[in-house]
This record gives sequence, C-alpha cells and structure tokens, in this order.
Amino acid sequence: MTQIRNDWKLEEVEALFALPFNDLLFQAHTIHRDNFDPNQVQVSSLLNIKTGACPEDCSYCSQSSKYDTGLEREKLMEIDLVLEQAKEAKDKGATRFCMGAAWRNPTDKSLDKVIPMIQGVKAMGMETCVTLGMLTQEQAFTLKEAGLDYYNHNLDTSEENYGNVITTRTFQDRLDTLESVQNADINVCSGGILGLGEKQTDRASMLRSLANLEQHPDSVPLNLLVPIPGTPFEKVEPPTESEFIRTIAVARIMMPKSVVRLSAGRTEMGEAMQAMCFFAGANSIFYGEQLLTTDNPDTNTDQELFTKLGINQAQASSH
Repeated sequence: MTQIRNDWKLEEVEALFALPFNDLLFQAHTIHRDNFDPNQVQVSSLLNIKTGACPEDCSYCSQSSKYDTGLEREKLMEIDLVLEQAKEAKDKGATRFCMGAAWRNPTDKSLDKVIPMIQGVKAMGMETCVTLGMLTQEQAFTLKEAGLDYYNHNLDTSEENYGNVITTRTFQDRLDTLESVQNADINVCSGGILGLGEKQTDRASMLRSLANLEQHPDSVPLNLLVPIPGTPFEKVEPPTESEFIRTIAVARIMMPKSVVRLSAGRTEMGEAMQAMCFFAGANSIFYGEQLLTTDNPDTNTDQELFTKLGINQAQASSH
C-alpha cells in the first residue's frame, strides 16, 4: 500500500537524492508499478494562445518583455483557431489540451475570452488545462464553473533559489495561486524547471514544496531548461542526464499517485535518457512540435519511440 505523505523534511529528500542511482531507480520504479501501468504514458498537447509582452522578469523566458529574444508580440488567438488546433491534437492522440497565455495575471475581461475556449475543448471530449499566471480566489471559482479540469502554475525552482530567477513576484505568490486553485477543486498541475542555476539541495527543496502541499499536484511537469538567446540564463550549465533522471525518480517516490510529466527539453534528450525517465516514474509527455516557444520532438518521433519501448498511449486520464 502506497503511503501518501505531506510532511517531508528536507534532509529526508536529500537522502533520497544521495542514494546509489540503481537503488533510487529500483525504489521509484517499484512505487510507479504499484500505482500505474508501467507501459502507459499519457499525452498532453500545449498551445500558446497569447505570445510575448509578459511584464514578469523570469530569467529563462523568451516571453518576458524585459529581454530582447526576437519574439513577436501577438494578441490573444481567435477561438476558432484554438479549437482547430485542439481537434488536430486530439486526432493525434492527445487526451488533454493545455492553453498558455503570457500574462502576469489575467484580468476578468481576458478571462471571459478564455472561457469559451475551455468550453469548446471540453465539448470535444478532451481534458482542459490552462496556464494564465496568478489567479484570485474568485477567478479560480469562475474557471471551475467554466468546466476547467487542470490549472498549471509551476513553482519553477526552490524557495531559496527563487529570487535569483524572478524578482517580479515571490515564491509565496505561487503558493497562493495553487491554494486558490485547490480551494476551487480544480486539479493542480505544478512542477519546475531544472537548469536554473540551482544546486541539488534546491531540487530537493522544490520537490518538498510540491509534496507538502495540502494535496499533491495531480500533474508534476519537470522541464529541462532550453536556454534562450537574449535571456539572462542563455549560458546556464544544464544538469547532467543522471541528475535529471534522479529528480524524476525522487518526484515519483514523494508523489506516488501524481502523473509526472516529461516536459520541455526533450529535443535534447536521446532515446536512452527518455527511456530511463519513463523507468524512473515519468508517465506523461507533451506532444506536438512546439511548447509555448521552444521546440519539441514531432509526433512521429514520439510514436516511434513509444513503439520501440513498447509504450501505449493512455486513452483518457486516470484521474
């Protein structure tokens, strides 16, 4: 029987990170097998519904208005175009459609424009997810009423490292939004990015913050930073392959029933590394050629990888 804990101490998490690699993977894979079909991966698709001009200064992001990354600003996409893309994603096997807008926090007026998109995607029989920045409690209730299934709001990094990455908001702001989402009974999708100049203890601290939420996030996306020219983090040293796989394994052990998603950075990962991530407990990926503004393997490449590894696509979420 898997025990769900929300009282992790930092030294316990650090002890997991310090285990011999094979012991860590064995423990993570055993827990993964107890809670999920080990040969099944859930597929989500992500669409950027509004690009650029974000007032935040996240040091890794091409969409911040603070850096010149050559990205064109765009207005919010028209609903017909969004639904067309959602249908295409569904036809390719995605069971969840995520829509991202580069806002610090949505105004009520902009939220009114996103709601028909949520309803339209839901009407297609797909799960809906949006990431729109910080929310008030009232806005979270509005989204719930619109039928939203998941809200994505990543912690990005540890509380200790947070100020080195972003200065326009605090780590607590992040936690407050997650609390509003959980209060509205919307599933939480929250994870982080590896490669933000953090140390291993920061990765442990970030996972601890996630696992010690009142309820574990339903979805935990773990991203490998894709360094964007023009951002302060364009030359940051990425984590090694084994460090990344370790983080997936520790996340699986700490949040046994959460879906752990291999997110950005997969173009940098070879087959063997992705296979190790799936073994360590990752059981979801993003499909499609672009994640917001960074490249992602195309659908056919993923299909081939699944075939080689004997992985089936989950037809619908287990939640």
